[in-house]
Amino acid sequence: MSLNDDLTAVRRNLNELVRSVERLEQDVARQAPDTPGPANRGPMVGVPDTPYDSSLWTDSDDEGLGVRDRRAP
Repeated sequence: MSLNDDLTAVRRNLNELVRSVERLEQDVARQAPDTPGPANRGPMVGVPDTPYDSSLWTDSDDEGLGVRDRRAP
């Protein structure tokens, strides 16, 4: 195949992908009209980059890993 043939095939596949995604979006919108979409959700909440206070974790156990400073049975 030549470069032009390859580019034509890529464009055709990309166009088909775009059409498929559009159909999928329409199907999802029809099936769940009452479900809030991204535009209907509440305002975004920012999460700070600062570390959490380590005192929050003083009495906590690692879930699924057992108690801190002890070996599993």
